[in-house]
Amino acid sequence: MKIKRKIVNIDEERCNGCGQCVSACAEGAIDLVDGKARLVSENYCDGLAACLGECPEGAISIVEREADAFDPEAVEHHKNSIEQGAGSGEKQAMAPKPEPRTLDVLPCGCPSTHIQMFGSSCEAADRPVSQSDISSALSHWPVQIKLVPPAAPFLKGADLLVASDCTPVAYPNFHHDFLKGRVVLLGCPKFDDAEEYVNKFHDIFRTTSIRSVTILIMEVPCCSKMPLIVQQALALAKTSIPAEILTVSARGAIVKRQELMP
Repeated sequence: MKIKRKIVNIDEERCNGCGQCVSACAEGAIDLVDGKARLVSENYCDGLAACLGECPEGAISIVEREADAFDPEAVEHHKNSIEQGAGSGEKQAMAPKPEPRTLDVLPCGCPSTHIQMFGSSCEAADRPVSQSDISSALSHWPVQIKLVPPAAPFLKGADLLVASDCTPVAYPNFHHDFLKGRVVLLGCPKFDDAEEYVNKFHDIFRTTSIRSVTILIMEVPCCSKMPLIVQQALALAKTSIPAEILTVSARGAIVKRQELMP
């Protein structure tokens, strides 16, 4: 069914075929065909454009037009097909292969699905640690974005921490460095409903006088949707709130800090 919505638009004239948008799209909505990035299917694109900031040529934009509705079930089927060696790979097999490039584009789209093991840190984690001086900085419950009502009293005038689900596990001093003095909302932009998140944050920003927003995400493409969700909600609420994005590596280090642009 066609509906009017936001969707990715690719300017093939500007596209250099680097493939960075392919690896940035967690839904597998973009593929390389004849050396150019192309939208595989309209219903695979959620319109949040995690790929937007990855294009070095500025060939990707968001437009609002009539398009097939986003279909999460179709996306999961498509990704499973890719992982099994089918899906868009079959389509590329019928077309001339693009010239080899230095970028290693992962066929599954998102490196968050790749198994990694960290030897030295595991040895340290096995040693007993004294808990006498460690206390929780959590000041409220619930913490999941989907469960927190926009009118929750702890949100009023709060410094908000929007954290992707994996960050408290990856970052060892999560409570001390980020949670202390903040109200936390946790969620996964890959597996949860992005539109539901946008609406929830819109209601929060519109009614609770949030003072600041810190967005804590992992260094994987699917996590990059969280800042876009917050950005879209701020625009809908027609408000400007100081917001910062912090990116955590799988080894628990802060690898990037940047302001969220309005």
